[in-house]
Amino acid sequence: MAQWASAFTESAIGVSKTIGDLAGPCLFAMLMGISRIMYSKYSERLDLIKVMILCGILCTACYLAASLSTLPVLRLAGCALCGLAVGIMWPGSISISSKIISDGGTAMFAFLALAGDFGAMISPAMVGIISAVSKGYLKTGLLAGAVFPSILLLGLLILKKHLNKVGRLSDEIQFGKPSN
Repeated sequence: MAQWASAFTESAIGVSKTIGDLAGPCLFAMLMGISRIMYSKYSERLDLIKVMILCGILCTACYLAASLSTLPVLRLAGCALCGLAVGIMWPGSISISSKIISDGGTAMFAFLALAGDFGAMISPAMVGIISAVSKGYLKTGLLAGAVFPSILLLGLLILKKHLNKVGRLSDEIQFGKPSN
């Protein structure tokens, strides 16, 4: 969403390029920063997996609102609130991985960086390709982009179920909660 925020703001609301370049990415980035600040302040009381599941739901809803809404203000809100939803996803993925695979070492972090870069390349490219195929209709591309937070959400739900099944979500692995 961040890569398309400027163009989407211009087309969704019908503002000038200058306003679109400022409003879309700035709102996205501001809300992304706020989510990271808020999570860091309350992380000791929150379960990271549950927070990320909520963020995945919010992010999917934001993509749907941005792409399906007929009201320009809801389109912009979907774009901006997506920043709030994604703010914890990258640092959260690293935290979850390092807690579950405690001996992952440098190779794990290198793989996570590679996967993150690959996702940051594929997602906007897919949105752009689908938008181009649909005769430049950016909303269609963003609707297709909803698949990425949906995949994250599905992965988190599977992980949570698996960790509960093997008993790994005991006190020593409760993300963000201090051990007794």
